[in-house]
Parts: sequence; C-alpha cells; structure tokens
Amino acid sequence: MATQSNTKSPHIKRFHYTQDLAVDKPFNWNQLVRMLQYVKPYAKKELPIAIIAMLISTAVRLIVPLIIGKLAIDVAIENGNTNLLVQLVLLIAILYVFNYIGNAIRIKYVNILGQNVIYDLRKHLFSHIQRLSNRFFDNRSAGSIIVRIMNDINSLQELFTNGIINLLMDVVMLLSIVIILFVLSPQLALAVVIIIPIMFYISTKLRKNIRRSWQNVRIQQSRLNSHLNESIQGIRITQSFSQESNNTEYFNGVNSDNFDSWNVASRKSAMFRPFVEMSNAVGTVILISYGSFLIINGDVELGTFFTFALFIGMFWEPISRLGQMYNQLLMAMSASERIFEFLDEQPNVEEKENPTRIEQMEGHIEFDQVQFAYDEDRIALHEISLEMKAGQTVALVGHTGSGKSTIANLISRFYDPTKGAVKIDGHDLRDLKLEDVRQSISVVLQDTFIFSGTIMENIRFGRPDASDEEVMDAAKVVGADGFIQRLASGYETEVEERGNILSAGERQLLSFARALLADPRIIILDEATASIDTETEMKIQEALKRLLKGRTAIIIAHRLSTIRDADNIIVLENGKILEQGSHAELMDREGEYYGLVKSQFQMLDQI
Repeated sequence: MATQSNTKSPHIKRFHYTQDLAVDKPFNWNQLVRMLQYVKPYAKKELPIAIIAMLISTAVRLIVPLIIGKLAIDVAIENGNTNLLVQLVLLIAILYVFNYIGNAIRIKYVNILGQNVIYDLRKHLFSHIQRLSNRFFDNRSAGSIIVRIMNDINSLQELFTNGIINLLMDVVMLLSIVIILFVLSPQLALAVVIIIPIMFYISTKLRKNIRRSWQNVRIQQSRLNSHLNESIQGIRITQSFSQESNNTEYFNGVNSDNFDSWNVASRKSAMFRPFVEMSNAVGTVILISYGSFLIINGDVELGTFFTFALFIGMFWEPISRLGQMYNQLLMAMSASERIFEFLDEQPNVEEKENPTRIEQMEGHIEFDQVQFAYDEDRIALHEISLEMKAGQTVALVGHTGSGKSTIANLISRFYDPTKGAVKIDGHDLRDLKLEDVRQSISVVLQDTFIFSGTIMENIRFGRPDASDEEVMDAAKVVGADGFIQRLASGYETEVEERGNILSAGERQLLSFARALLADPRIIILDEATASIDTETEMKIQEALKRLLKGRTAIIIAHRLSTIRDADNIIVLENGKILEQGSHAELMDREGEYYGLVKSQFQMLDQI
C-alpha cells in the first residue's frame, strides 16, 4: 500500500486504499450513454418542454441580428424609413419577451429534470450499496462510500440541471450561425471560421491531462472525507491519548493534498477559456480586415457586415461554453466512473433466481465440512462439522481468532463458505431466499448500534409494524423499561447519534428488546453481555431465558459464567473444534474448556 505524501506540510504517514488511483482511460462514451439512461423517465414531459423552450429562445437570438442588419440598416436606415424602423424596434422588443418566457420555462424544467435525476441516482446507489455483501464494506472506509453517494453525485448535478440542454442549445446555435454566415457571404464566412479546426485540434490535446486531474480531485476528496469520518468517530480515542495535534497535522496534510489537486485541475481547465478568447480576437481581426476589403470592393453590404459582427460575437460565446461544458463533462465522467464502479459491484452472497421459501423456520442448523477464508492466506474455519438442534442454546468459546464470530456470520449468511455447506432445517442457505433467512435471525452484538431518533423508534427497528404496546412489552421483558421510564421523555426520548446519551449497558438492553420484538427463530448473541456490569447481568439473566426460550440460540462469550446452562458448548481453536458437550461433561473431561474456566476463576479470585 502506498503512503500519503504532501508537498505543502509534513504529516503522519498513513495508508490508503490502493483502489483509489488515477488511471488513464479513453473517454467512455458507453458510460455517458449509461448516465443518460437516468433521464429516460423524464423524456416524455420535462425534457421536451425544456427543448421547445430552448428552441424558442435560440430562434429569437438568431432572428434579431438578421432584423438589425438586413432590415434595420440595409432597408430602414439606408432608405430613411422611420416607420419601418419603429416597427422593427417593436418587433425586436416582442421577440425578447418571447425570449424571456422561453428562458424562464427552460430553466424551470431543466432544474426539475436535473433534481429528479440526481434524486433517482442517489436513491439507486444507496439502495444498491445496502444490498452488497460484507466483503464490500471490509475493504472500504465509511468515508469513501459517503463521498460516492454525496460528493460524486453532486458533481453530476450541474450536468443534468444545465449541461444537457445547454449543450443542445449551443450546438444548435453554432450550426445555425455557420449556416447563416455562409448564406450571407461564403467568402467572409470561410475566412472567419477557418480558425475553428485549428482551435479544436489544440484543445483536444488538453483532454487527457484535464480528465486525469479531475480524477485525482475525486480521489483526494474521498481520502479527506474518509479521514474526517474516522476522526469524528474516534474522537474519544484521540483525546484519551492526547493525539489532537498529530491528528490535526495529518488532517492538514490530507486537506493540503485536496487543495493542491483542486488548484491543479482548475488551472488546467482554466486554460481553455483564454484560448477561446484568443481565437475570438483572431476571428475578429480577420472579420474587420477582410470584411472592410469586401465592403470597399462592393462584394458585401454594410448591413451584412454588421450582421456578421453580431453573429461572430455570438459565435464564440457557445464555443467558450462548450469548452466549459467539456470540463464539466470530464468532472462528471470522473465522478460517474466511481459511482458506476459501486453500481457494478455484485454481492458475494448471491441469491438464486428462484430461491426456496420457508414459511415457518424451525431453527435446526448444520455445518457440513465447512471451510471459510476471508482471504487466501487466512483460513478462519477448517472443514468443521457441527449440529445445532432447533430450540437448543449453543455456546461458542475460544480465544480471539478461533472462529466464533465467523460461524455466526455464516449462519446469518453475511458470507458464504468457501467449501462445504451451512444448512438450516436441511436446506443449504444458498438455496434459500436471503430475506427469509435474515428475517428469521436476530443478532445482538457487543458494540450495539443505536440510530438517531427516539427510544421507541430504535426498538421498533426490529419490527417496523409493531404497536407501541408491543415495543413496551419487549422492553419490560428484557429489563429496559425501568431506565427508559426514568428518561426525560420516556420512550419518546431522542437519542443522539450512536446513542451517546445512554450507557453501554443501556444500549445493550435496547438491542435485546429490539431482538425480542423481531421474534426470530434463531438468535445470535455475540459477546452481547460483555458491556454490561455484573449486577446488571444478573438482573437480565431471567429476561434472557425468556428471550431464548423456544429459539435456537448461539451465544459467543468470553465470560464463561454466562454459558453454564447452554445445551451444548463448542470449544474452538484456530478454526477447528477441539471439544464439545455440556458444561458438566466438559468439566469432567478436564480438557481445554476446563482450563479456560479454571484460569478465568483464578483471575477473579486474584481480584
């Protein structure tokens, strides 16, 4: 992995994800077409109205110079016809009213179109990410994912709200002006537009460099957001180790990298506009010098020359906008690459086209010669076979890294085994509908997650259609009702992000209530009582018995006193089963479990 480097200020070196690298790619037209697919739902109403309004305003801008040059100058002024001149002025005023109306309608509907497209794209990306497997999140920070959903999609906003219609408007304007110029005077038109091919040839040379620069901007923004997310989430650790200055130093480095990348990209993109203005100046010089020559020779009328001058002024404006549009398109392409990279990700845990449905799951679990590896060099489980009968309480014990949580993850089908099969009620999990499996399993983790919102909403997360009474009953069963009632607003108390106003034990009790409300057939407690003090633990033991009654329960615990009553205790070491049996049976054998219990109680005696 590469380390951060910064030219502006030194900072602590940290690694970043290697997939965030700027690469040289040709302009991907297929990707542009794919992006425009999100416009399709609005192609029957908003887009046609915006195009019609754009054509009206464009037509007005093209007609006015012809009226001024060919009618006002060559006819009305040349012949001293005041009445005609007044009529032409009124006509121009009316046309500009139409131009105003056309522009107002165009702006309204392109904004409606653009905002709807951005809404749909962000919704699609978020929904897709939620369905990706755990491996996807194992390899990416939360900050880098947030950047894709927020910043990268925001980068497309200008393209969809103005870019598409402006592109059409400028193309129509340019083609129309070229045709009109050649109709008015082929000689003068050819002399003026001859510089355009040269201008486009030079500008294309900048494309690759500019595009790579905007790619780098996206990468640096991703790193900045990742660090911000990490720093805010870990602020207590930072403060407890007095690392604020080092963290600020590192942030300054990442911020400087982001600052520098924007400067480089902006500087390169800014080169186009002066180039267009220089081309405009050259075109104007050609028009004045050669146009004057043609007027003197009688080949061009004064009104035609004046019309040319107006159209030339209008001609370079859309070219300049097209240059800006190209830069905008490059930004959009670099953002869309990153968005479609996520959209093209497929879940590692795939569901069959016609999965088996189980209406009522019993909860009988079987591991048949299961092997699992998080990566090629790290095998977590070595072809283990075990059985958990429906309604049993099974405890998994062992040292850190022995495979306990891996077994829980496979039962929830967060991962699929690399060999063998995990079965529920005799069905391979890979044959079942994933939603059925997940709805029949509740997981209570040591580091439980509390969402921002009320206590009531957090418990109801286990079953959104539950009534208030059902929520309160679940809280009472696990012993959470007491502390909830003592809160200022009871069940309607707003908890902060991650439930920071609650103690670790209170958060854990809420997670128990949430799990109970879901009424699962299988419940997994992954170190679920580790954050609860001994006194609180004793209070909820009876509640746990009610929670686990009639359900298949998998308990992962280091605190062995909590699993004495388990029907079966499985002792793991380095992904292998060393022994299994009831607490009494394992103690009689005086094997690995006996040693773990003995060492743990000796530690308690020393305390």
